[in-house]
Amino acid sequence: MNRTEHELTVSVVGLGKLGACTAAALASRGLNVIGVDVNERTIDLINGGHTPVDEDGLEELIRDNQSRLRATASYLDAVLHSDITLILVPTPSNAVGGFALDHVRVAATKVAQALARKPTYHLVVLVSTVLPGASESGVIPLLERLSGKRCGEAFGFCYGPEFIALGSVVHDFLNPDFVLIGEYDQRSGDLLSEMYRRCCQNAPPIMRMNVVNAEITKISVNTYVTTKISFANMLTQICSQLPGANVDTVTHAMGHDRRIGRRYLTGAVSYGGPCFPRDNVALAYLARTVGANAGLAEATHDYNAAHRQWLLERVNALAPPYASIAVVGLAYHPGTTVLEQATGMWLTQQLVAQGHRVAVYDEHALDSAKQTLGDAVTYVPSLPDCVRSADVVVLVSAGDDVKALHAGDFEQRNGRTPSVLDCWRVCGDALGSARNVNYIPLGAGADALSLPSPIAERAS
Repeated sequence: MNRTEHELTVSVVGLGKLGACTAAALASRGLNVIGVDVNERTIDLINGGHTPVDEDGLEELIRDNQSRLRATASYLDAVLHSDITLILVPTPSNAVGGFALDHVRVAATKVAQALARKPTYHLVVLVSTVLPGASESGVIPLLERLSGKRCGEAFGFCYGPEFIALGSVVHDFLNPDFVLIGEYDQRSGDLLSEMYRRCCQNAPPIMRMNVVNAEITKISVNTYVTTKISFANMLTQICSQLPGANVDTVTHAMGHDRRIGRRYLTGAVSYGGPCFPRDNVALAYLARTVGANAGLAEATHDYNAAHRQWLLERVNALAPPYASIAVVGLAYHPGTTVLEQATGMWLTQQLVAQGHRVAVYDEHALDSAKQTLGDAVTYVPSLPDCVRSADVVVLVSAGDDVKALHAGDFEQRNGRTPSVLDCWRVCGDALGSARNVNYIPLGAGADALSLPSPIAERAS
């Protein structure tokens, strides 16, 4: 990689799903990038033009930008030959609800040792999610002590978390709603702002603040979103009990109020994945730690679990004795292999524990599911084949493959009309009037499950 005076080189520590996508996205925008990882296979794959992780579009991005992207195991090489180092290592949840910093400390130690040998200014950016105070009480002092240099003089520091969803990491990184920068000083923030101005495709607003405010903002954004999701799911439960009600009609109207907005206001299944659940728990832990009332975050977390149980009860209400049940969508988000706290995976495990015969389909996550479910379920690689043999079909996913289903994909078995519970209500046009399917759009009226209306009961 040949540099000119105006080029910017970024080193990315940790080439997992976020790090590999960040490195490739930066390279695609003309920046020189050096990836750092301890896994030799990951290094070899990137240097060979291949992706080390499963993420949509990443293979092509790495292949097309090899001239600006390389990987190494050497922190010294990466720091000496870059202007900015982004640290994207795991911060798993700990037993009390906070984030463990073991991987951050290891990475920061090696970065600091390299900084000690660098004669020019360098910016260190912590991207990994941490609790407020972690940077200023732990990471920055470690960098100063081991490098022998002062932050704000020989090196800079920013906390710069990303807001992305697995399955669309590259797009989300290049087109953020806003960029969040927690800066130690103005020089640090200026350099990181320059990097984002060069790499973002949509010219987003850049929110610059001190480090602790950025740390609070990061987990607050995710927790607010989970609260909004849970509110929409509460409306789903309400609308499921009222004839003629439809949660989409309600939330669509609500979303036009500028105080509310439409995004994440679609009632469906409980939220899951590697970020939302743990960030909500972490904010509640933070609130309790500083003596604040954590009730709202705790209520959101509890409601999310209760909503899963409610979905299981709806499925059981549809299942006749000895029924076969198909669960479509195991990953927490279409297009990913991530099963962490995913509703489809949880639902499958509960149905198996209850003794049901369960077949599962997921376009991307079947191999990952086998590691957990073993031979307890039937894995069907074709969506039409999976739904065709079931008495009850639960469409947990709203992926494009699910949206392509049609009435001809279903058939009666033993004189039974299959019931299709559509959690995201994406198949109404194809299945809503089909005679060979008992189509049940979740959150669209009590008569769909032949349940009595609570209003009618009280009226009588």
